[in-house]
Amino acid sequence: MAKNIIRVLFASVILLSAGCQTPKSMVVLIPDPDGAVGTLEVINEAGNQILSGANQAVRIKDRSTRPSEAVALSGDKIRATFADALAARPLPPEKFILYFKADSHELVADSSALLPQIIQAISKRGATEIAVSGHTDKVGAQDYNYRLSLERAREVFAVLVANGAVAENITVTSHGEGNPLVKTADEVAEPRNRRVEVVVK
Repeated sequence: MAKNIIRVLFASVILLSAGCQTPKSMVVLIPDPDGAVGTLEVINEAGNQILSGANQAVRIKDRSTRPSEAVALSGDKIRATFADALAARPLPPEKFILYFKADSHELVADSSALLPQIIQAISKRGATEIAVSGHTDKVGAQDYNYRLSLERAREVFAVLVANGAVAENITVTSHGEGNPLVKTADEVAEPRNRRVEVVVK
């Protein structure tokens, strides 16, 4: 069965049962940053439970006891129970798109103004993985556009390194006119395809 990508929090919690403390495990299905929710099946020797709703949770007592029925937890409950796990989560990647003038590796003014935000994101995260990918529209020959998109990516790479990013942490790729943001016919000028995408992890 196909499943969407999910993010799951696992935590050991202490619950009171019949006057004694009984360690149990809890599994919670939380949404992605964009709000998407996947599906999770929790299985042990005694049975299974399906989680398919945001913030649904099951408790697992031991391998020989079927997982509990799924219940929805409030945001406050999740934050209180999983405070340490939430604090330890890596930040989701940040993506930036920089646009370029036609047939050039010179940024348009609005994109030049975005560079300080990218540099700040790299510094704030202590980013060790930065992807810089160059693109063009479909005006011109494919081999020329491949070189142009590489020049654009290298231009951004140079700016990032000059402002403190570690060169070894940056991957530079060139897509030419492949992978357009907006699909067009050949020889159609499309400003949104003349771009470099920067993903900071």
